[in-house]
Amino acid sequence: MSKVLIVCFDGLQPTQVTPELMPNLAALAAEGVTFQNHHPVFPTVTRINAASMVTGRYPGGHGLAGNTVVMREFDPYRSFSALEPVLAEVAQKLGHTLLAPTLADILQQHGQEYIAVGIGTTGNAYVHNPNAERSGGATIHPEFCLPYSLHSDIIGQFGPWPEDSMPATGRLSHAVKIMTEYVLPERDPAVALFWSCEPDHAQHAAGVGADISNAAIQAADEQFGRLLGWLDENGRSAETDVIVISDHGYTTVTETVDVESLVREAGFPQGTDAGGVVVAHNGGSVLFYIHEKDRATTDRLAEWLMTQPWCGSMLASEAVEGIAGTLPLRLAQGDGARSPELAISLAWDSTPNQAGYPGHAYCTGLAPGLGLHGSMSRHEMRNTLVARGPSFKRGVAVSTPTGNVDLTPTILHILGISPAVPMDGRPLLEALEGGPDPASVQWATEVHRAERPVGGGVYRQEVTVSEVDATTYIDQGTARLDIT
Repeated sequence: MSKVLIVCFDGLQPTQVTPELMPNLAALAAEGVTFQNHHPVFPTVTRINAASMVTGRYPGGHGLAGNTVVMREFDPYRSFSALEPVLAEVAQKLGHTLLAPTLADILQQHGQEYIAVGIGTTGNAYVHNPNAERSGGATIHPEFCLPYSLHSDIIGQFGPWPEDSMPATGRLSHAVKIMTEYVLPERDPAVALFWSCEPDHAQHAAGVGADISNAAIQAADEQFGRLLGWLDENGRSAETDVIVISDHGYTTVTETVDVESLVREAGFPQGTDAGGVVVAHNGGSVLFYIHEKDRATTDRLAEWLMTQPWCGSMLASEAVEGIAGTLPLRLAQGDGARSPELAISLAWDSTPNQAGYPGHAYCTGLAPGLGLHGSMSRHEMRNTLVARGPSFKRGVAVSTPTGNVDLTPTILHILGISPAVPMDGRPLLEALEGGPDPASVQWATEVHRAERPVGGGVYRQEVTVSEVDATTYIDQGTARLDIT
């Protein structure tokens, strides 16, 4: 049976997979399958996408709506960044963090392990296997491990983690050492994951295409080459499916907008009060949680937002669905027990940055010129997926829509495991040996539109969605205010 090694390069765009920047990944892509129409979930931020990768569910199903969220059953009026240890506090109070089983949970039921080594945020690492204490497997991160007792063992065997740096070369190298000297040879899990914080780390700090960002990509690819070299040297390549993925694409900050301050200035009180709103900033998107899910308040907020130059596409949950000018949150598969009432993408365009990378957008926190994600920009709604190994076809380009939500269903199919719970994603059979010709896969694209007269003009939005069977993928969302 094949083993699976997942490698995630945080924030890597498909156009960055070149022989000049990433010779090791470019060579692997040429030998295997390149997915040319791959999608993250919206909002295009990391922790929500990591959760979708390991559950096969969209955010409505797994219950993590963004990097910054409200979980009303945990605290109805508190917006918090989904990091460890807050996520552990959620688990302690509720008995669970995510609302769906993870890949680690499913593998444990079949006597197999999932082990993740990551140097991204603590929240990203945590959601890979939040139930490790009882489900087995492990998550290894510079600040903690799951199970927690493993952390001292890892430090004892490999020494302290290097200090963070830009690029994160020292930590990347240390993580590869742990993978190749402990995880792969000793634990030998059915599925292992290596998460690189680069190029996201550098692109947020310096911008997409900046010299240090390119150096970060090259450093990450060099460490990826070490992983591939270990597989070759130990006779593992022929039995290992290597899947390389990124969590989202990227754009460049046009202007910084403090949405919460503007919401308060517009007369909406804190979420604890009647008519109040809790604001959750997520880079290029914002989630709004309305006091008692009040429809009248939501309608007033939507109308005000539509008059703002930084407001892009706007989705409304089923609890308030039908508000004029909005489109349903179900287009992003965001409806569920933890849904916000409104989710907006900030406005974006396709103008190139100084390095020639297309895409600019408003942002809730970073300075103009720096790298950004979170919105429905077409440049963020396309990300990287390539695969090579015994289960995959060779030298094939797949143009059918695919998404991060398809990762776990595909891995389970490779391992011969039928999930006992429904998933939103699909196994990417057209990429697998013995699977259908990619050209034979039927899919369709639809543009959803809504408009509303507001503030002396008309707010108009479009959200484009592609569909394969019952799995949907957002391609982009745009909006404008036409002054009459």
